[in-house]
Amino acid sequence: MAALNEGLVIAHLGQDIAVESSGNIYLCQTLRKLETVAVGDRVLWLQSSPDQGRIEEILPRRSALLRPARNGKTRPVAANIDRVFIVFATEPFCDFLLLDQYLSICENRHMGAALVLNKTDLPLSEDIEAELLVYQKLGYALYRVSASNGAGIDELKKALKNQVSIFAGQSGVGKSSLTNAILPDKALKTKAISATSKLGRHTTTAATLYHLEDGGDLIDSPGVAIFGLADLSEQQLAQGYLEFQPLLGKCKFNDCRHLQDKGCAVRAAVESGEISTSRYQRFLKLREKMPPSH
Repeated sequence: MAALNEGLVIAHLGQDIAVESSGNIYLCQTLRKLETVAVGDRVLWLQSSPDQGRIEEILPRRSALLRPARNGKTRPVAANIDRVFIVFATEPFCDFLLLDQYLSICENRHMGAALVLNKTDLPLSEDIEAELLVYQKLGYALYRVSASNGAGIDELKKALKNQVSIFAGQSGVGKSSLTNAILPDKALKTKAISATSKLGRHTTTAATLYHLEDGGDLIDSPGVAIFGLADLSEQQLAQGYLEFQPLLGKCKFNDCRHLQDKGCAVRAAVESGEISTSRYQRFLKLREKMPPSH
């Protein structure tokens, strides 16, 4: 039997998958029995012609971002991510609820997280500055950038070095203009990937992995704004709030839901001002948004 090659999934092209292996890009199909292959996956594949092959196996993932799919299931969007950079801006508006949702998912999925405030050329209210301080005190890095005038882009580039990163955030916050500022040759790289298909009509709509000049990879997933809470339990949601973690074992009841429960250490910390009231209120909102547990 022919030898299996190891490769890296860099894009989905229609029904096919672009796999990079030994410096070349191959167009691959997958074995039917395999689960969904995601951009960022390392795979074992078999060459079937000079530029084509078949993916035989997905190697173990160290992390994966999932999004809701049909029938209450989830599907992976990207795999083996080291750090999620959550992009937000005052326009359309600062969606701190979505930000907390992403952070909780990152904490539970063993991925680092950092915040990127884009459009810093726009004024910021004192309320927003106060919220940002809460995240910085929790230890989350905050990058203030402007894709339109280039402010802070060099610092962000340094933060992306030598790791696999992905930008996440609601639409309209400028993720694609940020990606273009960081990858000035993005269009050329995309063409090179599409050329693999020899058909030209294959453009990548889903996630695509780009190598950064200074080392590291950036996964660009333009169509994906929401990573769902579907696969998190209520306990995991609470665990995803860093400031709750030291208190979770101290509630009076083991199954404390941190609502109106008696002897809840989290609520006591909110009442004494140790935990931000707004973060706690968003936790309650996310709990309501969660699909009913099975």
